[in-house]
Amino acid sequence: MGNFVVKKTESGFSFNLMSDNNEVIATSQVYTTKAACLKGIESVADNAPFAPIEDQTVANYDAEENPKFEVYKDKAGEIRFRLKAGNGEIIAVSEGYKAKDGCLKGIDSVKYNTIWSDIVEK
Repeated sequence: MGNFVVKKTESGFSFNLMSDNNEVIATSQVYTTKAACLKGIESVADNAPFAPIEDQTVANYDAEENPKFEVYKDKAGEIRFRLKAGNGEIIAVSEGYKAKDGCLKGIDSVKYNTIWSDIVEK
């Protein structure tokens, strides 16, 4: 099982969702307080398991309602995802993937690991 790892940064707190093999699956923004960071984790856990995927890498893609995962191509040409909450706020982002299949597997991993993950503080 993976873990949500909460860490203190220079300007606040952030979290990484880690897979069971200790790879970063998704990363949060920086929150000003630990309590807000923990609320962000709660939002990921509440939204990710059932969020549909909006594939913005294809022409004329079907727009999904929030919460949702958005799959998109970044400026470097890599495929990434971002998870948006019901209010449209971005609550987690991925690393860049070379192929869409890897990105989709990352989303599957987020959906699975948010259900079974503990919170660990570093």
